[in-house]
Amino acid sequence: MRLLERMRKDWFMVGIVLAIAGAKLEPSIGVNGGPLKPEITVSYIAVATIFFNSGLSLKTEELTSALVHLKLHLFIQIFTLAFFPATIWLFLQLLSITPINEWLLKGLQTVGCMPPPVSSAVILTKAVGGNEGIVITPLLLLLFLGSSSSVPFTSIFSQLFMTVVVPLIIGQIVRRYIKDWLERKKPPFGAISSSVLLMIIYTTFCDTFSNPNIDLDKFSLVLILFIIFSIQLSFMLLTFIFSTRNNSGFTPADTVAIIFCSTHKSLTLGIPMLKIVFAGHEHLSLISVPLLIYHPAQILLGSVLVPTIKSWMVSRQKGVKLTRPTV
Repeated sequence: MRLLERMRKDWFMVGIVLAIAGAKLEPSIGVNGGPLKPEITVSYIAVATIFFNSGLSLKTEELTSALVHLKLHLFIQIFTLAFFPATIWLFLQLLSITPINEWLLKGLQTVGCMPPPVSSAVILTKAVGGNEGIVITPLLLLLFLGSSSSVPFTSIFSQLFMTVVVPLIIGQIVRRYIKDWLERKKPPFGAISSSVLLMIIYTTFCDTFSNPNIDLDKFSLVLILFIIFSIQLSFMLLTFIFSTRNNSGFTPADTVAIIFCSTHKSLTLGIPMLKIVFAGHEHLSLISVPLLIYHPAQILLGSVLVPTIKSWMVSRQKGVKLTRPTV
């Protein structure tokens, strides 16, 4: 019973494993030109569905209120979209002399370029009781990824605009008219996006397993797994140290938001983004592997660290209250 409950709770993680296993067993179903027609159903319909769904679920008033915490968001954006990818790039210069699969290393760089997710980082921040809300700047991410892609940037930008920006805006417009209904019914937005994302993951790996020239060695995979956990722990520690300095100006609740939002990466935006940026690339699935590992790793590490961070934040907040002068 406990195992079933755990599987029900982590159904998306189980779904990723099943999607990859299904692609391995029968790759011909999800390849380009196959029965699923992913060149249309995934590249356009599935990606647009995810972002229309995001537009419907995104509460504009909460996004607006989040902008008030300018210093907090500025730190998160600079760390996530400048420091993180630059540090990973420097680290990869060292790793390039190792026998680790080069496409997995490229995938590690794309992880560094991803923005934080609206899902896991916010959920974990809520679990502790810290401040929430992040403002994502995908344009910077597109510029960073586009420069290393074999697809022309104009083509990348136009497809991203039509399949990401336009559906997101339409979703926001539709939300204004059915807001009351959405508040009453509370549709499972997360489950809908995750289900569509599993289809994208499945078709991505169908392309890989149908290509006899692609070989992923276990040594590279194990090393990438270790590197990803090490990167997350190191960056979480770094953001904690920086945001708790005496002159940082951040509250304990701000620190919690910084730890999670600065180090987490979006799978929901990331996989469709890679699908567009590396369209037709034979090593797309290998490039996607580090992000697929990073997602469950950040959930696992986050859930393990929540009790410790929560007790730290509560004790710090009590300390602040005790030291405040009484009037």
